[in-house]
Amino acid sequence: MKLNEKLATIQTKFKSKKSRFNSFGKYNFRSAEDILEATKPYLLELGVSVTINETLISNDDFPILESKATLTDGTDAIHATSIVGVDLNQKGMQMPQKFGSASSYGKKYALGNLFLIDDTADSDATNAHGKSKPKLEGAALTKAKAFLKAGGSLEAIKGKYEIPAEILKTL
Repeated sequence: MKLNEKLATIQTKFKSKKSRFNSFGKYNFRSAEDILEATKPYLLELGVSVTINETLISNDDFPILESKATLTDGTDAIHATSIVGVDLNQKGMQMPQKFGSASSYGKKYALGNLFLIDDTADSDATNAHGKSKPKLEGAALTKAKAFLKAGGSLEAIKGKYEIPAEILKTL
C-alpha cells in the first residue's frame, strides 16, 4: 500500500475525542496530545510513524512558529504545516508558557491539516464569539468537499459556514 493510501486510511477512520475542557469558554476540545494518542493504533498496523518539528521562522517583534507534521513509512513522507504567532502581550503567562501555548496550538493544527481533522468540530472554529459565519467559498469550499468525500458530515460544515443555496446543492 502506498503512503498516500495509508494516509487516506487514517484520514477516513481517524477519531479523536475532545477530552479537554475550557472552563473560560465552556467548551470541550482536543489537544495535540489527544490527536497523537488517537493515531497510535494506525502506526504499527500501517507501518508508519508521525513526527512534529517546529521552527522559529521569525523572531521580530512578533515571533512566529512553524509546526510541520510528518507521516512517513521510512521511505516516503507527507508533510502538513501550520504557522502561529506567539502573543508576547498575553497577560497572566510567563514567557515559556506563551511559547508553549503557541507551540501546542501550532502542533494541533499541523496534525489537523495532515489528518484532515474537521476544524468545524472543534470549538475554536464553532465558537462564533459574537460574529456571523463566513460564507463557504474558495479554498474553504474545496476543503469542505474533500471533508465530505472522506466521510465528514454536512452538518459539521453548516455549523461553521453560511452556505448559499446554490452551493448547498453541489455538496
